[in-house]
Amino acid sequence: MERSSVAITTEYIQLGQFLKLAGIIDTGGQAKPFLAEVPIKVNGENENRRGKKLYNGDSVDVEGFGSFVVVRTAE
Repeated sequence: MERSSVAITTEYIQLGQFLKLAGIIDTGGQAKPFLAEVPIKVNGENENRRGKKLYNGDSVDVEGFGSFVVVRTAE
């Protein structure tokens, strides 16, 4: 399965911010209801906390939207 890369320049990104950066949701305010309805796995584990910290190399599977990997790039 091919994963789309989502680049970050910080040490980590919170799951709610990640969903916005990846283009899955339009605003940060949509994160909580989205996480309540759509199954998400971070590194193979179910996750529904919008504050979950994602680091370089973490994989995120969003049901109906695809698979992603967090990639830290130089600023």
